[in-house]
Amino acid sequence: MARVSSVATPDPVELVVYSREHCHLCHDMIAALQELQARLSFRLEVVDVDSSADLRSRYGERVPVLVSKGQEICHYHFDPVALARIFPQIAE
Repeated sequence: MARVSSVATPDPVELVVYSREHCHLCHDMIAALQELQARLSFRLEVVDVDSSADLRSRYGERVPVLVSKGQEICHYHFDPVALARIFPQIAE
């Protein structure tokens, strides 16, 4: 009978990008994050701020905004230094 390891693996970090469809800064940030997914374990969700009045009100023209666990990491431009607080291996 094979033993199953009871060591729990941590859930991957979830990153959310609040963006809008015709935003080149949004597309740039999403592309940079997708490139990082090749070496880092995280889930990426892209949320269109124009999909709800609440999100439009909250973010307005201040997109893209990168968030993890409800905390803003960066906005307008991808900031690898800010993301390194969550993924220290980025700085390596």
